[in-house]
Amino acid sequence: MAEPSHRKRIWGWMMYDWATQPFHTLILTFIFGPYFAEQVIAHLTAGGMDAAHAKAEAQSIWGYGLTAAGLMIALSAPVLGAIADESKRRMPWIWLFSALYVIGSAGLWIASPEDFPTVLVLIFFALGLIGVEFTTIFTNALLPALGSREEIGKISGNGWAWGYVGGIVALVIMLLLFAENAAGVTLLGTAPLFGLDPATREGTRFVGPFVALWFVISMVPFFLWVREPKSTVPSQPGAIGRSIEELMKTLRSLPKRRSLFAFLGASMFYRDALNGVFTFGGIYALGALEWSVVQIGVFGILAAFTGAIFTYFGGIADQRVGPKPVILFSIAVLVSVCLVILTITRESVLFMPVEAGSKLPDVAFYICGAVLGAVAGVIQSASRTMMVRQADPERMTEAFGLFALSGKATTFLAPALIAVVSDVTNSQRLGITPLIALFILGLVLLAWVHPEGTKVPDDA
Repeated sequence: MAEPSHRKRIWGWMMYDWATQPFHTLILTFIFGPYFAEQVIAHLTAGGMDAAHAKAEAQSIWGYGLTAAGLMIALSAPVLGAIADESKRRMPWIWLFSALYVIGSAGLWIASPEDFPTVLVLIFFALGLIGVEFTTIFTNALLPALGSREEIGKISGNGWAWGYVGGIVALVIMLLLFAENAAGVTLLGTAPLFGLDPATREGTRFVGPFVALWFVISMVPFFLWVREPKSTVPSQPGAIGRSIEELMKTLRSLPKRRSLFAFLGASMFYRDALNGVFTFGGIYALGALEWSVVQIGVFGILAAFTGAIFTYFGGIADQRVGPKPVILFSIAVLVSVCLVILTITRESVLFMPVEAGSKLPDVAFYICGAVLGAVAGVIQSASRTMMVRQADPERMTEAFGLFALSGKATTFLAPALIAVVSDVTNSQRLGITPLIALFILGLVLLAWVHPEGTKVPDDA
């Protein structure tokens, strides 16, 4: 079989973002997350809990599920990355965790409103999340082989943009053909496709199998066209032991590599905050603005649409000025938007009262969502490029394992802080205030990050 062209290899790699973005868009944020909260709230209120407490409790349960999965990712990612670097193999790991992703996503079908199996649903959700996070580590490590240091910023940005397009297409399909509203019809005003029963929310629950099927089909170009980069250093026996030893050496060297250390710390906080914004955004809209799952889905289309457009231009900016200025600007915008969201309630916008039944709070929240979507893809793409600049080229998978670790090491922090503040204040609106502090912490730590990274000390 002839070797795929360089262009095909790039497109194959970008198809991974297209294949996996629906998990983040549909399951984590705009369809399944709010549906999960809706069902938990319904069961808690049916058991006698007041609505405000039930909303905070549902938010906490979702957060604890994310925390458990995040801890497993944080503990395993660097070791897996180190092993892959020593063995010079990434593709077998991508196959393995792709299977986990498909099983976890498809398993969400069991989330029936009748006797809602909360724990089992969270287990399948965690399997899917672990699958997507681990495959991302290994596919990110393939990025440097696709172009020069100057080119990978644009390639990374194009990948994120293409992923957002995939998220939009998948979300539109779900809203038009499957996800039902309170009246049991989709956004088209018709019953869910394939005879799915709206009474048992089969249309909305189909999001899990749909995301799994989307992944299986979309990954075909990736597996056909993407190749393992050729290593100049052959793999040798005892790879696992050496990989752990090299990982420990890398961890010990981090304090001496101030730029990498600072970037991992900064990204740990701002990515945790960003994940919090989107993970709880749909749940916040469900409770504070009383939106339906379909309304939240429309919000998601808007955010993904602006994300696709601005991530493309963010990749161009990354190529011209480098990733650090792009990240700094993005964090400043994210902090500003979070401050505005704090002022949006059913009764007021920017602390100014609105008439009962006014659509202004909805419009304001839609605008905030559009801005959040625009900068979210930009900052994630630029962060991926920055990690490439900070990392040792011979230890790239390990580096992205550490990158995943930094993204998940405090994964409990945003959900836990949101849950605690929501409980204490009995307010979903005030519950998001910790996200602002996390963004600011990340902004401060970026002061010690060198745009081009620093070399590993000789005595590390």
